[in-house]
Amino acid sequence: MGKPLIHQRRGKGSPAFKAPSHRFKTRARYAQFNETVYGEVVDFIDDPSKHTLVMKIRWDNGTVSEYLAPEGIGVGDRIAQGTDAGIAIGNILPLSAIPEGVPIFNIEGRPGNGGSLVRSSGATSYIVSKDKKQALIKMPSGKTKTVKLNSLATIGVASGGGRPEKPLVKAGNAYYKNKARNHWWPRVRGIAMNPVDHPFGGKEHHPGKSTTTKRTAPPGRKVGHIAARRTGRRKR
Repeated sequence: MGKPLIHQRRGKGSPAFKAPSHRFKTRARYAQFNETVYGEVVDFIDDPSKHTLVMKIRWDNGTVSEYLAPEGIGVGDRIAQGTDAGIAIGNILPLSAIPEGVPIFNIEGRPGNGGSLVRSSGATSYIVSKDKKQALIKMPSGKTKTVKLNSLATIGVASGGGRPEKPLVKAGNAYYKNKARNHWWPRVRGIAMNPVDHPFGGKEHHPGKSTTTKRTAPPGRKVGHIAARRTGRRKR
């Protein structure tokens, strides 16, 4: 008798497959203010849930916030958040107040959600154009996305830009890198497994296993392309 597939065990939600969120230190989301506020960067936080450093800000009104840090900012620097904040590294403004061509990151996909776009280390994007309600933003991937003008964004480039350039060198480093977020690694191909472990498993007759599965297949067989309308490369 076989055992549950890896994605069945992951979907069940046991502690072995849950992200270690008890080790995460901060969400790094924008605070919402009704007016322009000014503050000072007092500390940096190295959060294992993020590749970007987090800066701790003490605002002049007494509140404390934690935002993703841009490249080039340091402890003691003054920053501002609001419509009247100037165009300077680390300042947080709505897209309506940011000129086209200024590098920005940590953009709110929806106004008030605290920042959800362009948050990876070294990532940045630019405003291509604006209309009365939306701004067209060029993402790091090269694609464009429309976001409402009252969404907040940080001026600059997300910190930690050289991180991907350093080689992992050995599998142990990759293991701990993925373990910090409980990512599924290494991913073993189903065709490389034994028949008891995966429907695609087995040494012989590899081409004989269809990658498509009917919708009504039992959970232990529902792998690959489920109820696929078509497979293969699309003709141009």
